[in-house]
Amino acid sequence: MSEQLRIDSPVNPYQWNVQGKANEPITVAGLLDKARQILGAEVAHLPVTWTLDEIFSRLEHNAPRIAIIGGSWDHPAHVMDLWTVLRAAMSLWQHGAVPFYCATPVLCDGTAQNTMGMSYSLQSRNAIAQMVVNHLEAQSYHGAFVVQSCDKQPLAVVCALAHLDVLRRLRGEAPVWATFAPVHVLRGGTIPEKLRTELEQVAQRAEQMGHEDIAMDLRDAMSYILQCSSNTAFQGVFVRAVAKGVITHEQHKRYEQVLAVNTCDPKGGICAFHGTGNSSRDMTAGLGLAHPEVELLTVPPTYEQVDKVVRDYIGLLNKPEFSVSELVKKNIRNAIRFHSAAGGSTNLMMHLVAAMVYAGVPYSVYDIERTLQEHPVPDLFDYSLTQGRDIFQLALQCSAGYSRGMETLMHELVRNGVPMDLDAPTVTGTTWRERLADKKGLAADNVKDNPIILSNPRRPFSGVDVLRSNFFESAVVKISGMPTEQLDEFDEKLAVVVYYENEEEANHNLLDVNLTDRWREARLVDDAVLRQIYRLNGGPGEPDGDYDALFDRMIAERLLKVAVIVGGQGPEAFGMPEMFTPMQHINANRQLQKLTVLLSDGRYSGVTYGAAIGHVTPEALHGGGILYLRDGDVVQLGFRRKRIDLLDPAALRTGRVAPAGDGWRADREDLAAARKRRLVHRQHQVAASNRLSHCTDAAHGVVPQAVWDEAVWYAEQVGEAGQPEAAVSKA
Repeated sequence: MSEQLRIDSPVNPYQWNVQGKANEPITVAGLLDKARQILGAEVAHLPVTWTLDEIFSRLEHNAPRIAIIGGSWDHPAHVMDLWTVLRAAMSLWQHGAVPFYCATPVLCDGTAQNTMGMSYSLQSRNAIAQMVVNHLEAQSYHGAFVVQSCDKQPLAVVCALAHLDVLRRLRGEAPVWATFAPVHVLRGGTIPEKLRTELEQVAQRAEQMGHEDIAMDLRDAMSYILQCSSNTAFQGVFVRAVAKGVITHEQHKRYEQVLAVNTCDPKGGICAFHGTGNSSRDMTAGLGLAHPEVELLTVPPTYEQVDKVVRDYIGLLNKPEFSVSELVKKNIRNAIRFHSAAGGSTNLMMHLVAAMVYAGVPYSVYDIERTLQEHPVPDLFDYSLTQGRDIFQLALQCSAGYSRGMETLMHELVRNGVPMDLDAPTVTGTTWRERLADKKGLAADNVKDNPIILSNPRRPFSGVDVLRSNFFESAVVKISGMPTEQLDEFDEKLAVVVYYENEEEANHNLLDVNLTDRWREARLVDDAVLRQIYRLNGGPGEPDGDYDALFDRMIAERLLKVAVIVGGQGPEAFGMPEMFTPMQHINANRQLQKLTVLLSDGRYSGVTYGAAIGHVTPEALHGGGILYLRDGDVVQLGFRRKRIDLLDPAALRTGRVAPAGDGWRADREDLAAARKRRLVHRQHQVAASNRLSHCTDAAHGVVPQAVWDEAVWYAEQVGEAGQPEAAVSKA
């Protein structure tokens, strides 16, 4: 190099840390030697210049020390990490930096689903953030090249790097810069023709036995691309089929095995459904952190693609305006609107909040709500797992040059009048306005066959709504996961509460083939209330007949709606696991799907479809209203009004719809106290070291209380000036 690249900073531990200069050169040389050996001809043209002396000199000179952050190979998204890591290492060295490799464990939500692992999933976000901060501080790295996967890893690393960026600037050191390279998209699996034929025979047998609902639900499951989440739908149908004698238990297990081994492509990647993984891809792009060269691929990036990312990344160094916290703060409104327009995972409502809090801004779901209320965000994402419009297909469209992914979505949002922050900086070293100046492949209508990003909205509304209530402070519902027909099915309807204290109870009962009969036999609501619900939910004529006949009629005509409540799943109570499995059991049963909404203080998977309400605050363990509900309560579902309210039973018996008064909990204190004792006892199932204690609630990101307090302090110290150095002097 004629001129050595260096970080402009008064702090360089490697000038005086002789132990580091003794320890680290062999790790860098070993990484680059491995890259040359494994990549072979792909990098054979690059000169071998990484002597131990040269590495020592770069460390002494304060050359950029860049951590290539990967993930664990036991996660499907990371099975091809090695090649991307080696390409990034070689490119970083060639551009004058000093590359290092580190990895974090990455919990797979699919693997953890419906197990105790789900109680550790959300906590893993905070744990990964903590580990990344620890490691970058201990090794004195200036920044990161992030191999981004799914679940909690992407936003966890964003949180860590933004947090460290703020901290370094407070200490008067160089900011932290990063670039994100999302893992390629995994192709969805295909049901083998032999099994498909056999399953169709099962459906026909179910019809012959009088179980048309099982036949229809099985065919519905067969219409989806094969993925780990669809296997849960098959599981629910198979369990019912076994219970009704349509198939044997042995057949169930054999079908399950064939489906499982045909689900994931050997190349790995982020699953093709628009779950938390691909929603996180949207979000890192929306935050300006993901480079468009590698944003949406179907195979791992080539050396040339990685080198393009690294060249632009090197150009960011020594420019504070492109640091991680700056990109997050200046792009947050873009990210929120991307998430809404694309109908992303409900999980991101917490992760976006967390990213801002870690970046030093006291932020909440109410700030997201305000951004969405400034201007309606249309539904511009025609995503379908049954009609060839999954994220793998979008990646194919991008690879063919017909779409530019999130740049295309940005273009269409602007064209539809949504106010986007076009002058916000991005990891390319340019603003969105500069990136969109190139019109090649930009417009959504360049895709003629099965477009996923649209130029003309499907609906004028989209995204995830924040709900209010007289029995909770906040909750969220993925309105984009409810087709208009389903929204109409439940909006302004009265629903009877069925209460479960935990997910295990819910899953066991929701698979019961005689569930609605048990509700009738148990007299879920009294006769007078049942007849008023019939009238108020639009039943024709008078509610004639005895209780049993009327109940069955209301089930058949979809006039009886049920609010399944799963309490005790909040962050502190049980780690806030996803309620994907109970929701999938509902969706795999077409009768329940038309009757039931699910409400919980737990979370929901990004692939969740239907009337799923989560993130209820305060959680049950903290004495929220969800702790006090009981079977037979009636709530009014006002999705378009963004409200769900518990009703006064006395008024309802006279035909009036009135919210319950302030004293509705008074006669339920003993019930609530007993439940809370069971919740506290149940907590012992989760390792004490990994409980989400001393964290904010779901509306405030479920971040460690210390991180929230620091954001409040930082905001007070910095004020409008936005200069962290001022905060140090005032402190």
